[in-house]
Amino acid sequence: MSLSKIPLSFSWAGLLPVGVTAFMVAYEYTGLPQVALAASGLAVAAVAVFSFGVRASRVAFVLIGLALVIWAALTTTNWFAATGTAMQRGAMVMALFTALSVIRNAAMTSPAIVECGRFLARQRPGLRYSALTIGGHLFGLILLYGSISRLGTLATESTAREPDREVRIQRTRRMMIAIQRGFASTLCWSPLGFSMIITVSVVPGASWGAAALPGIFSAVMVLAIGWGLDALYKPRKAVLAKAAETERWSEQLRPLLVLLGVVLLGVALLHAVTGVEVIGAVMSLVPVVAVLWIAFQQPPEEQTRLRHLCQRSTQFVTRELPSYRGEIVLLFMAGFIGSLGAFLLVPLVQGLGLDLQAVPPWIIVAAMVWIIPLTGQLGMNPILAVSLLVPVLPSPETMGISPTALVVAITGGWALSGATSPFTASVLLAAALGKVSPWRAGIGWNGIYALVAGSALTLWALTLSFLW
Repeated sequence: MSLSKIPLSFSWAGLLPVGVTAFMVAYEYTGLPQVALAASGLAVAAVAVFSFGVRASRVAFVLIGLALVIWAALTTTNWFAATGTAMQRGAMVMALFTALSVIRNAAMTSPAIVECGRFLARQRPGLRYSALTIGGHLFGLILLYGSISRLGTLATESTAREPDREVRIQRTRRMMIAIQRGFASTLCWSPLGFSMIITVSVVPGASWGAAALPGIFSAVMVLAIGWGLDALYKPRKAVLAKAAETERWSEQLRPLLVLLGVVLLGVALLHAVTGVEVIGAVMSLVPVVAVLWIAFQQPPEEQTRLRHLCQRSTQFVTRELPSYRGEIVLLFMAGFIGSLGAFLLVPLVQGLGLDLQAVPPWIIVAAMVWIIPLTGQLGMNPILAVSLLVPVLPSPETMGISPTALVVAITGGWALSGATSPFTASVLLAAALGKVSPWRAGIGWNGIYALVAGSALTLWALTLSFLW
């Protein structure tokens, strides 16, 4: 929905997710249950308000959540506490989305970032895939799936002037695939992504510090596999295209690399110095960096920096956040349903006599790489799938494996889902920009890639489960 068409009734409802973020940050640093309760209450209020302006599929998630609450109340004695925990999980997801939306808002109006994207899209054919997949990774660390929108738009602009229709179609497809895979690889390790933060929160004994390096190796591996498949399958006709600008890499990428350095090192430092969890460091640091970034951007003529900052802040709260109401409802409900559903599912599995502790650990680790992308094909959000399934599994300690191995398997599967599921925002954006169906942009473009990368990720996760 266009920002200019936000209904007046939703305008100031954007204050609700902002309040959720503020309370969740305070909770991360204080641990006070009253603060978490306030965040949960505001999050439920936000979902209640925004549910009146979203698609029926989003409302269906709200109804499923209400049905689970009723089921829990009728069948368990501690349903109230479980519902509160689920509300807190949903509030955490909403707060993280809001915090990351702030820096995405700042990046979208930065001339240096826009020029960096154009520079990557202008590369000669032989270098363009590598430039865009690395760019998709770097942009994805900050913009999340907004990286596909930003880089994809610039990429399609660069191909629009190509007179040969076949070359134009093939070039657009390859550019979108590169950006998709670059973004998906961030899900293997990024401390700013839902994949790592949710996974670490549900796997007992896991931490981002322990999983970061193995996750980075996963990302490098899937990036290399994507590059290899592109080199194998790229059409030879595209080589005839006119070469483009390839100079000034360090100059053009410097603003993005500096921003990434500030955010990633700042999060790691804040985590190490204060002891706060990574999600608390992300939610508290990222909005501050974004506000400072906007303050240093050149304001319009006849407008002071302070007035420009106030205007941008007001527009973000009253226009941009309400425009994301569908995503806000979906993300909250995915976290809520996953948490409460797992609470109900664990005794149900035990009652059926299913002893997952009897399953060899290597089978569980390998299965997690594949289950998440498979459920993604059925429309299940990875947040929901991970929150629902992982609590049912035996703990890593019980299985005799490192928590890191399970984290690597889950985030690897999450990355595959991000590249193939026709229901994810990343694939939907790529499909819209590439003018193809979501199924084509997902499993059609990345099916072979998912099989090869999934096999490599499975071997890597199993190696960690035996050696780490």
